[in-house]
Amino acid sequence: MVQHACRPPPATGVMMDFDLVLRDVRLADSTPDQPTTDIGVVQGRIAAIAPKLGGSAREEYKGHGRLVCSGFVDTHIHLDKACILGRCEHNTKRMPHLAMERVSAVKHTMTVEDVIERASATIEKCIGHGATRMRPHCEVDPKIGMRGFEGVKALVEKYKWAIDIELCVMPQEGLTNNPGTDELMVEALKNGARVVGAAPSYDSDSAAQIHRVFEMAREFDADIDMHVDSGPTADHLDTLLVCDLAEKYKWGGRVAVGHVGKLSTMPFKDLDKVARRMADAGVAATVLTATDLYLGGRHTDHNVPRNVLDLNFLTERGVTCSVASNNILNPFTPFGDGQLLRQVNMHAIVTQRANDDEVKALWDMTTTTAAKLMRKDDYGIAVGGPADLVVLDAPDAVMALRTIAPVLAAYKNGRRTVTREPVQLHRP
Repeated sequence: MVQHACRPPPATGVMMDFDLVLRDVRLADSTPDQPTTDIGVVQGRIAAIAPKLGGSAREEYKGHGRLVCSGFVDTHIHLDKACILGRCEHNTKRMPHLAMERVSAVKHTMTVEDVIERASATIEKCIGHGATRMRPHCEVDPKIGMRGFEGVKALVEKYKWAIDIELCVMPQEGLTNNPGTDELMVEALKNGARVVGAAPSYDSDSAAQIHRVFEMAREFDADIDMHVDSGPTADHLDTLLVCDLAEKYKWGGRVAVGHVGKLSTMPFKDLDKVARRMADAGVAATVLTATDLYLGGRHTDHNVPRNVLDLNFLTERGVTCSVASNNILNPFTPFGDGQLLRQVNMHAIVTQRANDDEVKALWDMTTTTAAKLMRKDDYGIAVGGPADLVVLDAPDAVMALRTIAPVLAAYKNGRRTVTREPVQLHRP
């Protein structure tokens, strides 16, 4: 993965003609005692990083010492079923939550056009909050057919001016026990999906689903991103089978597991073994903080567990980790606006991680390590890299996460995609 720290910066006062210059900004790994820098862009690529760049620029942005990063990476989001809360039956009971069933009941109302409309509104919120890369998980089954997938697929082209979209196809309602779903998964992999997903807990044979997903991945040279191990105990862990198969088929570095709330129930000595197993097998982990908090712990009415895996614990043992949005405004998560910083800020609070180094590691889980999970080798602010740049109203990454700093501007390949004015107080 490209990182600007891998090369010495150009000397102060570099003279070039730029399309865009971001002036007086700070990078995510800079320290408060370091001077601010400028970032110069030519033809959509970063051409220079140095203080006080000379030459001309067709557009300038004055950062006034604010943070610039290369954009947030949402590794796990469901655009196809976003914003359907109003059409789903209200559930008055805590347990069971019936989220999957309530969504399933309204799939017949979803058309390609409907998906495009709802997903577009959601993705525009994500863009406004600084997301520049995204992996939507799209359901296929006999109820929805290919309509959800086709609706989200249409957004790849529609929004390429602001965000890169990588499609994942998944069987939310079962695979081996849901005839016709396997064929739809294969069809999606033939028509644009580059990642194959899974939800084995909804299958009558969870192991068989996991094995079949690895077969599909090998056939289509696809990455794997599964929903696994949600539940109140760690008596059975699908994650371990995923690790075994990742090693068997040499798919390490191309496999992620999401949710994994069961791991949060384990004593640290047992979790340590699982974390090291994941690191050795090259299996990454994604926590969907809002969803995991909202759906978890419903088996009890007191001392409710938080159901959120401590990702800092995993990263300290070599596991690649990310925090992502998952569902927005539907029965799985009746809240949200696509702001990844809010998700990772919530994660830090819930897992009680507050030291600067811990907060910085969590920041990375929406930026550099999230990009690593998606195998995006061109991610990072570096000369020659894509000018996917986001300005936040904070002096550094740690403070941006602590305060959920708003995005003030965003650029995709050097073109402005987002503008938000800083708050101004009108004093008497």
